[in-house]
Amino acid sequence: MVSSDTALFRAAALTLPLIFLGSHSALSQDAKSSDNQWIITLGGSVEYGPSYEGSKHLSFSGMPSFDFRRLGEAPEHSAPDDNIDYGLFDIGGVEIGPVVGLRGGRSAFDESELKGLHSVQWNLDAGVFAQYWPIEDRLRVRVETRQALWGGDGLLADLYLDWFQPVGDRWLLSAGPRLSLANGTYMRNNFGVSAEEAANSGRVEAFNANGGLKSIGLTVAATYTLSPAWSVQIYDTYSRLVGDAADSPIASRLGSADQNVIGITLNRSFQIGF
Repeated sequence: MVSSDTALFRAAALTLPLIFLGSHSALSQDAKSSDNQWIITLGGSVEYGPSYEGSKHLSFSGMPSFDFRRLGEAPEHSAPDDNIDYGLFDIGGVEIGPVVGLRGGRSAFDESELKGLHSVQWNLDAGVFAQYWPIEDRLRVRVETRQALWGGDGLLADLYLDWFQPVGDRWLLSAGPRLSLANGTYMRNNFGVSAEEAANSGRVEAFNANGGLKSIGLTVAATYTLSPAWSVQIYDTYSRLVGDAADSPIASRLGSADQNVIGITLNRSFQIGF
């Protein structure tokens, strides 16, 4: 089954060839110290998980990733469900900056059980992140707040707590709980059912979803460094829908409140100058 995140898979497919391209200033070569030199990391992930948020059906999808830092800056530990960010400010040890992400969608074209219900379009979102390391390079607290850029898909706020544990010279393990909140616009779009939709569907009742706590969960990951330029990561992200998200017939009748995603990511880093 192909998920409604086909557009994301195609984006990943376009990203993956870039990962394998060489660079005249690759990491394997002698690095030149310059303020105009950057380390770019491109990644491509393959995931197996719910076809849409609240679904009980599983499918494959793809996701690109991107990171960059100045030459000489140490790479910072991150979790697989972090969105793309860039730290602009450091206030008392709290790093703050912009963050962007991707949201999946759903339609009756992908799942026949959604017939009669409105589609949810895939979307880009953008906002602000903040993170703090109570224990440097080990314990991290992070929050992201992101607003959909079009389509009226609403606001999300995700809270992360992660422990990072190096094992030997090449392995990095991480694990931590998750908590996600959403405003009323997001909840109505993703979990609400109007009276007209209920009548058209014939399988679910009308449901008014309100904003609040959306899910709780856990993310674990293991990253193996193949070389200074290459790394591979495997991960599992589990979340349990709660509140109106779990009570919605989208999850309780048609799908499941238990949402689990397993994935693997291949990363390629290289040096470029401007």
